[in-house]
Amino acid sequence: MMHDVIPVVVDASSLHDLQLANPGPGGVVLADVRWYLDGRDGRAAYEAGHLPGAVWVDLHHQLAALDAPATEGRHPFPSPEHFASAMGELGIGDHTIVVAYDDTGGLTAGRLVVMLRMLGREATLLDGGLNAWTGEVHQGWVAPEPTSFTAAPWPGDRLASADDTAALAVGDGVVMDARARDRFTGEVTQIDPLPGHVPGAVNAPWAAVLGPDGRVRSIDELRAHYESLGVRDDVATVAYCGSGVSACMNIVAMEHAGFTPPRLYVASWSGWSADPQRPGELGG
Repeated sequence: MMHDVIPVVVDASSLHDLQLANPGPGGVVLADVRWYLDGRDGRAAYEAGHLPGAVWVDLHHQLAALDAPATEGRHPFPSPEHFASAMGELGIGDHTIVVAYDDTGGLTAGRLVVMLRMLGREATLLDGGLNAWTGEVHQGWVAPEPTSFTAAPWPGDRLASADDTAALAVGDGVVMDARARDRFTGEVTQIDPLPGHVPGAVNAPWAAVLGPDGRVRSIDELRAHYESLGVRDDVATVAYCGSGVSACMNIVAMEHAGFTPPRLYVASWSGWSADPQRPGELGG
């Protein structure tokens, strides 16, 4: 697929153009990827009001594996076969353009966008999501029309292991932790086994890529932001967070700003801190 045709972030007017240019079932699928760390029900939020025609994506069961070892984190990637089956059930085929959104600026929708783009599929984030949408909103449930999505292995060059992450963080790479600063420093542990962060990582909160209006910041602002963290075109980068979800916003934002997308350490801090052999770092 040609990602220079489908940018990684689109606004509502571009969405309309995409829908006009790709009519019919499976042309463009709107994916509502609402999920909340505080325990609120994403499906209930979807049924209370969603973009017309949007299908709901279950982050836990469609974008993550179940019953994986703790060192793989809270949201490890599903097997290629499981992911392909889930996409097909959502009406997403091999040539579908997926426009993903949520109501948190891309916190969870970014995960689907990154997973699909890793596989060379056409996927994009709706800038501002539901909160920036000014059109009509529908209630209830949209039943997808199932289709076929071909399984493909997750590309190794887009993923980072714990060893890769450890080496780059203390070496000549940049390892970005997308969690809020109080979780990065260890002041707050939330649901992680241990406080702190990967030794040598820099704090790059996912929310910093959004402006006051909840939309993705300008390319110039994003480039300045990432360059201040040490990102350069010739420097290897890795993104992680608590469980491999919010880190995807740094991947989306870096690609939007013209950088090579960083590799994703999927297990993230939830996996790292579950391994007694992995040291943590406090403060920073």
